[in-house]
Amino acid sequence: MTPNIARPVIRLLDEAAINRIAAGEVVERPASAVKELVENALDAGARRISVDYSAGGKVLIRVTDDGCGMSPEDLPLAVARHATSKIDGSDLLNIHSFGFRGGALASLGSVGRLTLTSRVAGAEGASLSVTGGRIGAVRPASAPPGTVVELRDLFYATPARLKFLRSDRAEAGAVADVLRRLAMAEPNVGFTLTEVSEGEAPRVILRLDPENGDFFDALQRRLTRLLGAEFTANALRIEVERDGLRLSGYAALPTYSRGTSVQQFVFVNGRPVLDRMLLGALRVAYMDVLSRDRHPAAVLNLICDPERVDVNVHPAKSEVRFREPEAARSLIITGLRSAIAGAGHRASSTVADATLAALRPEPPRVYQMERPSGASLSRAMAFQAPGFAEAPSARAEFAPPVDESFPLGAARAQLHENYIIAQTEAGIVIVDQHAAHERLVYERLKRQMAEAGIKAQSLLIPEIVELSVTDAARLLAIAADLVPLGLTVEAFGGSAVAVRETPALLGNVSAKALLADVLDELADHGDSASLRSRIDAILSRMACHGSIRSGRQMRVEEMNALLREMEATPLSGQCNHGRPTYVELKLSDIERLFGRR
Repeated sequence: MTPNIARPVIRLLDEAAINRIAAGEVVERPASAVKELVENALDAGARRISVDYSAGGKVLIRVTDDGCGMSPEDLPLAVARHATSKIDGSDLLNIHSFGFRGGALASLGSVGRLTLTSRVAGAEGASLSVTGGRIGAVRPASAPPGTVVELRDLFYATPARLKFLRSDRAEAGAVADVLRRLAMAEPNVGFTLTEVSEGEAPRVILRLDPENGDFFDALQRRLTRLLGAEFTANALRIEVERDGLRLSGYAALPTYSRGTSVQQFVFVNGRPVLDRMLLGALRVAYMDVLSRDRHPAAVLNLICDPERVDVNVHPAKSEVRFREPEAARSLIITGLRSAIAGAGHRASSTVADATLAALRPEPPRVYQMERPSGASLSRAMAFQAPGFAEAPSARAEFAPPVDESFPLGAARAQLHENYIIAQTEAGIVIVDQHAAHERLVYERLKRQMAEAGIKAQSLLIPEIVELSVTDAARLLAIAADLVPLGLTVEAFGGSAVAVRETPALLGNVSAKALLADVLDELADHGDSASLRSRIDAILSRMACHGSIRSGRQMRVEEMNALLREMEATPLSGQCNHGRPTYVELKLSDIERLFGRR
């Protein structure tokens, strides 16, 4: 027999339950509420926006703006579901505003105690309250032009949601992060963030005045306030347009990289997004100049016709879908790579700052000087004796004078057989010869590869290399792809391979060591990386084999030739892994180290 099972009854949910379900999609935490309210203020044309919060936004969120305001008749509509002034519903792809669904205020009023006070310039002000979804009456209120939205006791009507919130400090940090992102999108708008606590004076967390002038100048000043002067001092201006798409903003030099992705901000038509495709394109753009454990820093806005991007694919509008995703991805990659290459040999100023900090002397000791050891005394006496000689750690050669007006100056000495000291008109440059030459060889290999493939040199006697069965199979699977790189590998029986040709540019190299690096690179990239990415990574490893090694003595002519090639080579300010190839110290900074200024 069929067991008696109670048939479920389909019922229509009441308005309060519907609003609370909708609120769960839109308002995940206090920061989500702040985002919705501030975006409403921006859509209203506000030039100054203030956000006050208490207990991380759990107890109080108050957003005040000087926008166009609302009339008393508008207030009941403003807190109704699916009521909005931003679209007419006929075209959900032609979105020009932050908000368009008309659900934020209704959702907030359903889970908290919401008070809406607003006034249109030249008219009377009014106020309306919504508590747990129950809408009160419109009342007269005294208020300046604009709108004040006050939300108290967030999630009081759905207390279970409170258990999923983090500490007050963590929620406050998320609120500040949301406001910073919106402030980057709108540098001409002023923002103030204040923490208010009962019995304590209000504490201003963030104050940003409206920036005036050209958009890029305004954005640069805003980013200096938000990300620090180091970022803007080491950032490249990005402005590129293609096929109706425009990319603008600032991207940092590879040598100004971060340990995490915290300084990556992407916007689409001014809307902050956390889109995996766009962030992935940013990562790919720096792949050639950063090691895998470092992250680029950038603030980028992708501008396009609203009908070419769908912003209605995520409840929080944090993800978007492009009609031509490859065009957007390609613009980011090529635009950033072009800007980085155009920076030439430039390296970040933070490298010089760190160098100067390391060179600054320690505070003088105030205790009695230690007695020198017997070995130190003997060495000091021997130094004063006639005929004393010691192997120098620095070499200086005299050669015909070189023009110091070159960006990287004229070579004067080599220290520890690895560091070239060059003199410029305004200071000195210290070059890591191995890192610099590694980048130069890499760029030469890429140029050869792009033009006609890399020239190979045939080995008189093929070098036989024993590998594991797995490594041999992996290497032989891409053997055809290695031939244009100047590396010819064939099966030799069992798990051995025969190396018949190596890249001519590398000179005499160990085939066994070269194959080991190629295999390491394949293991690091895996099968998910594109062929182009794998080839570039292999070329980078090859370049390391063909570069000037640490410990090699160089003549002055060789050092100057290296400096001139660096000046003419894109990306020469950093090695293949994103580390700086040189440090520049201004004479004024050096004089300060010795107390001359």
